[in-house]
Amino acid sequence: MESEQQAQGAPASVPSPAMAMEDTLASVQRSLVLLHQLHCSVSSFTMPSQLLLLERLNGLASELEVMHKAAENCHIQIPLEVVSFIDEGRNPDEYTRNLLNSCVQRNQVSRGKVDAFKGLRKHLLEEAEDAFPDEIEAYRGIRTSHLQRQDVYYNHQTCCRMEI
Repeated sequence: MESEQQAQGAPASVPSPAMAMEDTLASVQRSLVLLHQLHCSVSSFTMPSQLLLLERLNGLASELEVMHKAAENCHIQIPLEVVSFIDEGRNPDEYTRNLLNSCVQRNQVSRGKVDAFKGLRKHLLEEAEDAFPDEIEAYRGIRTSHLQRQDVYYNHQTCCRMEI
């Protein structure tokens, strides 16, 4: 079947995403080297070096074409905020640090809310026990049997059990 695809002019195989990423990164590195060489040629330009400058420009254009072809099979998503950070001349690691700090803060707020609800539940149970001791005793019995059934259902792996 592979020979049929090659005979029909179809590509034999599409490179894996990891291979496409490696090819793209290698092409980016080569392009950066060519840009540096081009910068050196432009900064010390003289008429006799015009041919060298044109060769380097052509080399950069062909390498950019290779990079474009390699990147077609490379599907990565970069958050727009990261691109904005880079455009502003800031370090993308700063974006990551800010994002992680934001996540930690939101996690602490969520943890505080959970703790507040646990405290409210405990307080409500205490108040309800004072007002309705028989009903709370029945509730605790039902709750205990329900949790025991959950333990059996989850193969004795308890997760996030609430106080009874």
